This record gives sequence, structure tokens and C-alpha cells, in this order.
Amino acid sequence: MDSFCTQKQNINVLLVTLSAQGHINPILRLGKSLVSKGLHVTLATTNSALQNIPSAPTSIGGVHLEFFSDGLPIDYNRKANMDYYMDTLGKFGPVNLLALIRSHPRKFACIINTPFLPWVSDVAADVNIPNAMLWIQPCTLYQIYHCYYNRLDDFPTKSNPNMTVKLPGLPVFCAHDLPSFVLPSNNFRSFDSILKQVFHNMHKVKWVLGNTFMELEKDVIVSLNKGTNHVFWPVGPLVPETLLGKEEDVGFGFDLFKSNEESYCIEWLNKQKPSSVVYISFGTLLFLSEKDINNIAAGLKTTNRPFLWVIRLQENQELPKHGFLEDIKQQGLIVRWCPQTEVLSHPSVGCFLSHCGWNSLIESVVAGVPVIACPQWTDQPTNAKLVTDVWGVGVRLKKDSDGGFSEEEVGRCVEEVMNGQRSKEIRKNALELKAKAREAVRDGGSSDNNIQMFVNEVVSSCSK
Repeated sequence: MDSFCTQKQNINVLLVTLSAQGHINPILRLGKSLVSKGLHVTLATTNSALQNIPSAPTSIGGVHLEFFSDGLPIDYNRKANMDYYMDTLGKFGPVNLLALIRSHPRKFACIINTPFLPWVSDVAADVNIPNAMLWIQPCTLYQIYHCYYNRLDDFPTKSNPNMTVKLPGLPVFCAHDLPSFVLPSNNFRSFDSILKQVFHNMHKVKWVLGNTFMELEKDVIVSLNKGTNHVFWPVGPLVPETLLGKEEDVGFGFDLFKSNEESYCIEWLNKQKPSSVVYISFGTLLFLSEKDINNIAAGLKTTNRPFLWVIRLQENQELPKHGFLEDIKQQGLIVRWCPQTEVLSHPSVGCFLSHCGWNSLIESVVAGVPVIACPQWTDQPTNAKLVTDVWGVGVRLKKDSDGGFSEEEVGRCVEEVMNGQRSKEIRKNALELKAKAREAVRDGGSSDNNIQMFVNEVVSSCSK
């Protein structure tokens, strides 16, 4: 046993990810778990992260940080044309990551990457290092993409856009429940190409780890592990430890959007009644139209409930100075940023109106907060399906013919979750999942055991 522990101290793992909030956070938390198991861990991301954090630390929570160029100037607007950016990253990223690995003083035993960097598998093969992938969406999405890109099942087409889909381990999906990248209406060429590359090259990946937990997606995880050559190991929820009832390391995290509004948000929440506040956030990538903002505001006004609303604006954009936002400013608090994990774990928060990005959704599950799902694209429609039809922890906003939503629908959903006929059942289901999430990551829990098995295999592969 002593020799095994000594051997682990010399095992170095490299994590590689996009410098996007929803990618950095889960893989960084996986890295912290690996450090706690005795491994040396380095996280490499593109140096565009330095645009927002000019004085980035050299390590976080025992995870060492490295940066490589994506081929573009640091101040380049990477969101302006995502197809161009991903193409550029695919061209320059492999060369620069390879140079980082070859010049690094440590020899890596394993490289773990997030899905939207499929070329990392080729880099790992070039230097003869085993490769693992951290899947940062639910296992449900992995199963859908696996079936779609390997043509194992039929999916909607231009001639039959509204067909339903039934996959192993999953409920029946209507077209509007499926991820946008598998629909004939998908306009993001680069992401479709990347996912195709991911699932056509899984033979290069030795391990698949998932930011989920067995008790949350048991049916699809079991089905997937019976039907593929890869074992899908759920190792989540990879969320801040404060959500799990533990103390977070001071300074742990990598926030690309942090502002000075943190203390004000919490002070405001401290003055509200238990389970009374509607928390609203659409993540770090989506920008609401003025129409959507006004409709949400009008819907909130009809409920007369306190709210905390994070509204992210595009550069040089200002909030509307007239209309419903002005009418409800005394009813709640509107900010550009908030400490989401602290907000979700605050006793005054009663529900979460969310776009259902996976990081936000898994945080709400761990916090036991009911969800009003307002999905937009990528994995979000599927995540919303899980919220309403699989876990029973929330409701979904119905969109109108223009793809938006009405003030009446916003008000209806808020009231249904907060005080409707199903509100007690929804809250009960949410609290049950919260308990199961905490159990999964405890010592000896399902996810903790999976992380340990992964560590054991990495160490064992080094001794061969």
C-alpha cells in the first residue's frame, strides 16, 4: 500500500479545456478531486482567459495552471464568429499544446480534455499518452450524440422535422426536446463538425468521465455501458463544495465574469423571507432581447414576488430605461453578475428561472432548488426535458410562435412552481435529489468510488 501511495505522488495528469466558464469550472473541480487522491495535476487552457484575468494565479486548489495560444490576439472577440474561432483553434491549438507538453518539466501519465477539443486525442497519441474525456453535459446527451453520430437510430430530418425519437435508457423525445446540433435547423457548422469528430474518434479515448452521478441518470448510464466499448464513469456533481455542505478553499475557482456586486446580492437576499425569491439567470453566453426582458419583467410584476435577476448585456448595451423594468425595480434586485452558488444555496431562494445550461442545472439539483426551464439551444432543451419529465423538479416555459415567451406564461410558471398544485411534489423531488447528490460525492459514494477507480487505472497503466 505504501509503495502504491508513493507511486501516486509521481503521477502527473494534464487537463485541457476551452477558456469558457462552463468548461473550466467542472474540469478544475475534477482536478481538485484528483489532487485529493494523491496525483499532481496541471490545467492548460487557452490564453484568451487572460483577457478577463490579467493576473491569473499559477495554481488553484493545488491544480497548476498553464496557458497556450489559440492563434488569435488575446483581445480578439471570440464570440463574434464561433465557427471561425473554432476553426482557428483547431488549427493552432494542437501545435501549441504539443509544444507545451514537450517543454513541460513533468512527464504526464494521462491527458484529460473536455469534449469540444477533440484534437487533444490526436496530440495525446502523438506523445503516446493515454487520453480521457470529461463529458461536461449529462449522460443523456452523450447517449443522444452517440446514437446520432454513429447513425444507430433515426433522427428528425428536413423532410420529417417533427419525428419523435426513442433511445436506449431514455424516454421518448419530441424534436423540441433534442439538442439543437442534431436538428436539421442547426446553423452552427463548427459544433456539428466537432461533435462528429468526437464520436467518430472515441477509439482514441481510454476513459470517459461524466459530470453527473449514478443516482441522477442511472437508466441511461447502465444502458450506455451495456451498449458501447467505453465505460462511462459518472464522477460528479463537479460543483462548488459549498453546495455540498462543505467549506470551499479560499480563492478556489476561475471566474471570468466576477464583479464587485457579490456582497450586495447576499445582503439583499438576507432580508427576504425563506423560499420567497425567484432567481433568474441565463448563463454567461446568452443575451436576452429587449422583448424577452420586458416579458419576463411583466410576468414577474403579475406575481408580486421578490426576484434576483442577473442580466448580462452585450458590450456597449444598456438596460432599457423605460417599460416594465422600471415598473418592477422596487420589487426585486437586478444585477450584471452574482455569486450563483451562494445564491442557490441561500434559504430565501424559492426557484430558479434558468436557460438550463448543464453547469447551472447541476448546481440547482445539488442545491435542491426547483427550476423553471427556459432552454434556448445546444443541450438546454434536453436538460429541460430531464427537469420536467424525468426528475420532476420543475416546469418548462412554453414558447410562442415567434420562439419567445409571453408575460402570462412567465407568471403562470412562477406561480406553479412556488405555490401551485404540484409545488410540494416538485420541492420534495428536488430535496431528494439534493440528498442523493451529496451521498454520491461522500467518501465511498458512487462518484467518489469512480474517481478512485480511475486513479487506480492511471497509476496501474504507469507501472506496465
